[in-house]
Formats: sequence, C-alpha cells, structure tokens
Amino acid sequence: MDGVIVDSMPYHVRAWEVYLERQGRDAQTLNARMHGKHNDELLRDVFGSEINSEDIQRMGAEKEALYRELIEGELEASLVPGIREFLDDHSKMPKAVASNAEALNVNFVLERAELGGYFLHALNGQMVKYGKPHPEIYLKAAELLQKEPKDCIVFEDSQTGINAALAAGMRVVAINSHRTTLIGQAVEADHFLDTRLHKWLEELA
Repeated sequence: MDGVIVDSMPYHVRAWEVYLERQGRDAQTLNARMHGKHNDELLRDVFGSEINSEDIQRMGAEKEALYRELIEGELEASLVPGIREFLDDHSKMPKAVASNAEALNVNFVLERAELGGYFLHALNGQMVKYGKPHPEIYLKAAELLQKEPKDCIVFEDSQTGINAALAAGMRVVAINSHRTTLIGQAVEADHFLDTRLHKWLEELA
C-alpha cells in the first residue's frame, strides 16, 4: 500500500518529526534512520533502553494517529499517479493488498480513498507472524485469492518488499517513484501511467 497505492512516506516522516519534537527528541536525521524500520525499531533507536514495550505500543499508536491526521486532507493528491485508472482497467482481476502497515492505516487509506472495493482482501502487518522481507504475507494473500504464487504479480516500492515477493516465488513490478536502486524486479515503472509497465503486461497477455 505505502509507496504503491499512496505516496505516504513524506507524511510518515512529518508525523515522526512532529511527534519526536513533542517528546523533546532530535528529529533532524530521522529520514535516514527510519528507512526500512518498523515503529518499534525506530523508537528503540531513538529512546534506547529507557523505553519499554508498553511505551512502544502507545507511542507507535500515537504517531500513526498523527500520520492519519496529517494525510487525511491530502490523501487524494497523494495517490500514486494512475492508480485509479489502473485498478479500473483491471477490475476483474482478483487482487489483494498485502502491507506491513497496521490495520488502522490500511483501512483508513482504502476507505477514505474509496479503493477498498477493488480488492478481495486487505492484509496488514498484524495478520502475520513475520513481516516483510519474510514471504508470509504474500503467501497468505495468494492462498486467500486461491492462486498459485507463480501466477501472482506483486507491486512493490521497496527492496524489503521485493525480497519478500521473490521469496514467495512471485514476479515483481517495482513502482519506483522515488528512483532508488532496486533489484530483482521483472519490470520497473515510475507510476501506473508508465508505458514500460503497460508494455510488459501486454507481453504477458
């Protein structure tokens, strides 16, 4: 979801900046420190041994609530270009969301952007034991869709997610709107209007 359906990273970064500043912590190096980390990892990185499990859960939830508050009015403008048209064009293809994000964030984006109807299932990080790069969430999505992993195409924006999809035995489309270095994907596109994506899909048909 994050980075594929909605370009949410700027709002996650801003939410952390605001939240940590309210806690009296330096957030200047936050962007580099948070990349690829879950909330609990980042909080331990920032607060060290003085933070306990209950604080981690509470503070993570407070930060995510702030993220939803910040992005709410900007959600439509933050959707990855072409995502609505792409979902319309492939409305009959069985699809699922498989995100490391918490349930509240997944449901928030799909409901507020009115995209939930395109997906038969919406999996979040709280529904699996192991998060990406472990393949569990993608294998579970394939099972729910009643499809073999080899017949699934995963859209990912991060190397962690790509690794999870490859470990599940699936092909990967990299939606690389931020133009980072990614490896392992079958095709790379900046967004869903990118002709490289459409050409690749036509060749599959």
